Amino acid sequence: MKKLQIFIGCIVVLAFALTAFAATPGLNYPNQPTGLPGSNQDTATGWVTKIINIALAIVGILAVAYLIYGGFRYITSAGNQEAAEAGKKAIINAIVGLIIIILSYVIIIVIMNALGRQGWVQNV
Repeated sequence: MKKLQIFIGCIVVLAFALTAFAATPGLNYPNQPTGLPGSNQDTATGWVTKIINIALAIVGILAVAYLIYGGFRYITSAGNQEAAEAGKKAIINAIVGLIIIILSYVIIIVIMNALGRQGWVQNV
């Protein structure tokens, strides 16, 4: 259990470090041409980013709900060892799911920032 806590702690620290790296100042998009209709959100990259953000938000809400469900099962186990183990397993699975969601968000932000600077993505 101690190794799992250390592993989860390292993953969370890594996720925050990658998020800070992705939001580093100085990584600006090139100047957009003026006089064209639409905005930056009307590009293919903008739409894909919106869809991915919505999907990750929904999955994140489900993971938090599963975490609450696991906690409820663990608290209401009333000494039943099998129910307590099932609650613990649900909590651990929910935390792992949240870590995966956070890391996937960071990876997607980094990829979208990298692709958003390329001309071929915005011209699709």
